[in-house]
Amino acid sequence: MTRTTPKTRLARLKQVLDGARNLLIILQNNPDPDAIAAAVALRALANTLLEIPCSVAHGGSIGRAENQALLRYLGLNTRPMEAIDPARFDRLAMVDAQPGAGNVTFDPAVRLDVIIDHHPIRRESRSARFTDIRRRFGATSTILYEYLKAARIEIEPPLATALVYGIRSDTQDLGRETTRADIAAFLDLYPLANQRVLGRIMSAPLPPLYFAKLRRALDNALVYGPRVVTYLDALESPEFVAEAADLLLRVEGATWTLCAGLIDGWLHLSLRTTDRERHAGHIARNLAGHKGFGGGHQALAAAQIPLAPELRDPAQVRRKVRSLVKRFLRATGSTRDVGRPLCEIP
Repeated sequence: MTRTTPKTRLARLKQVLDGARNLLIILQNNPDPDAIAAAVALRALANTLLEIPCSVAHGGSIGRAENQALLRYLGLNTRPMEAIDPARFDRLAMVDAQPGAGNVTFDPAVRLDVIIDHHPIRRESRSARFTDIRRRFGATSTILYEYLKAARIEIEPPLATALVYGIRSDTQDLGRETTRADIAAFLDLYPLANQRVLGRIMSAPLPPLYFAKLRRALDNALVYGPRVVTYLDALESPEFVAEAADLLLRVEGATWTLCAGLIDGWLHLSLRTTDRERHAGHIARNLAGHKGFGGGHQALAAAQIPLAPELRDPAQVRRKVRSLVKRFLRATGSTRDVGRPLCEIP
């Protein structure tokens, strides 16, 4: 059996892309820094090795101030997936996401040419002509860095900065779901990055609305022993749901967080944990049920649950959230803990 190496993976990727006149790179809805960096890295590979022009598309919006600052620095003009006709492209690629996951505006019946991701493999991904899915990796940026290195492509400061930020954000500064490959990639890339720009991106100015949502997350947060849960009501984008889950895991004594928000008739859940005995992705999948989508890694996961129109009034939504919280508490320990408001704990 031929041993799989970065060079053999690169050769297979080039074989799949060879002859294409254009390439569409598809990201998940509301893409994060890891997805953005991975897309720019794949574009660099396609441009440099095969002179293939690329377009980058995603559903939803990019609302986080840090992510907007990253796009401005890269000069990356992404396109709305709803306005794209995939049939007009010779090749279709998806990075940091997979079809059928529920967080991608893409018909899973359409065959993809390339999928590169670090989440657990989905059944729909197996039909792609080329897949490189390494679920133990902390970031898709790490995987794309290996391709750039194998291709001996000079990594300019903007791309290095994006890849460093992608790795840092998805691994929380190499402290979560991190492999030796992630650490090695970070150490190789950091000297090439523009540290001053990276600092500006990470400390991008936040609008007043951000702090209004933060206050809502804290006011609604309840502590059940080592679990912290909060409901953010209606939101414009699910990005803050994940951000609040990360923040609340820093509560002293917390080992689990569950944050929920309502976006366009869908309940979006984000789970975070430091508990190594349970798997957040499995719990998220169970919470999503048959009608929703859920999954993720051991330490972080997400779920999306559709609500029928007649179940979207505030009282019905809160009832649904309470039911999900009860199931979450049962899956992570006990339902006997009494919820105490986070901000009233002495």
